[in-house]
Amino acid sequence: MRTNRRSFLVATGLTALAASKAVGANDIIRLGVIGYGGRMHNILDSADKNGGFELVAGCDVYEPRRDEFRTRSADLASTHLDYRELLDKKDIDAVAIASPDHWHVRMACDAVAAGKDVYLEKPVTHTIEEGVTLIKAVRDSKRIVQCGMQQRSWPHFGDAVDLIQNGSIGRITRVRTFWYQNYQGRAPKKHIDPQLLDWKRWLGGAPDQAFDEEKYRHWRWFWNFGGGAFTDLFTHWIDVVHWAMKDDAPKLTQAMGDKYFFDIWDCPDTVQSISRYKDFEVGYEGTMVSSIDDGGLEFRGTLGTLKLDRGGFAIYREQVKGENPVLKERSAEDGTITHVGNFFDCVRSRKEPNAPVETGVAAARAGHLANLAMRKSEKVVWPLKA
Repeated sequence: MRTNRRSFLVATGLTALAASKAVGANDIIRLGVIGYGGRMHNILDSADKNGGFELVAGCDVYEPRRDEFRTRSADLASTHLDYRELLDKKDIDAVAIASPDHWHVRMACDAVAAGKDVYLEKPVTHTIEEGVTLIKAVRDSKRIVQCGMQQRSWPHFGDAVDLIQNGSIGRITRVRTFWYQNYQGRAPKKHIDPQLLDWKRWLGGAPDQAFDEEKYRHWRWFWNFGGGAFTDLFTHWIDVVHWAMKDDAPKLTQAMGDKYFFDIWDCPDTVQSISRYKDFEVGYEGTMVSSIDDGGLEFRGTLGTLKLDRGGFAIYREQVKGENPVLKERSAEDGTITHVGNFFDCVRSRKEPNAPVETGVAAARAGHLANLAMRKSEKVVWPLKA
């Protein structure tokens, strides 16, 4: 008979995570949103599942998106072209930021300076140097900032981390991470009308350049605005590694990648990296032309291997006689729902969120180091030399 999670935890002397605090139904959070693209739709859908908030204002530089937001709020929320107008509103408690990466730190720093709590999408920084700026701004302001590393609030990820930290698979020397996606044939439903887009405002501090629909839609794959797979995808998994292994500083990073299919992008469509930490190594691999196997992590220890993804985890014992895996936990939950719920709880209680600013900065930094090693074609040692 397959061992269930409860009997496994009891047999190994481990405990499950404590239940989360219930949300007070009368504590309504007044929310503003900055950047009303696809990811913000996901965040607000998750907020709806939690309840206890109201939309007060929204900002986007593309007029049709402002119209969409206005419809979502039943014309009860104000809309803005300039996010600073939104931050000036005194009736906003918190903001969610899902802009392109190159805006994250500037918007987050302005938001906490304006006295707002922040849900900040990953990667929280666009450069390594921005990390110090963001942490200082957040800690000096004493505002609540939840980084968009939703695995930190996903119950089965927490269970897996408990098992790893309590020695269930022994000493871990190697972690494999991977994420495969397929961008082929992603035709846009509607073309962008540049007459309705404030392109200069969207560029912000990025170099001035002519409007390009590919850059606007797929900004993650252009260096001026994003960082490719290492900051968009690897960032999620390396955060889980940092959490489980209690080490967030790779000593040495090497990487390689190339554009084999999407020549129009700046960033490679196929990459791999290796990061050496004090007592273990982490590898990452991925391509954007094949989605078979999707994404996940494998923690390989002296007693077994734990395979983990967004659908659950399983533990496989070394040289086991009988059924393998010895433990399997599946999940149909959406971690963004519980992560937004944790953010709302912390806005009310003023407790530290599950993914505080330092975790987001460390996860983004690992991706930046991989990009640096790949672009320089040499190993990169952390801390960087001045």
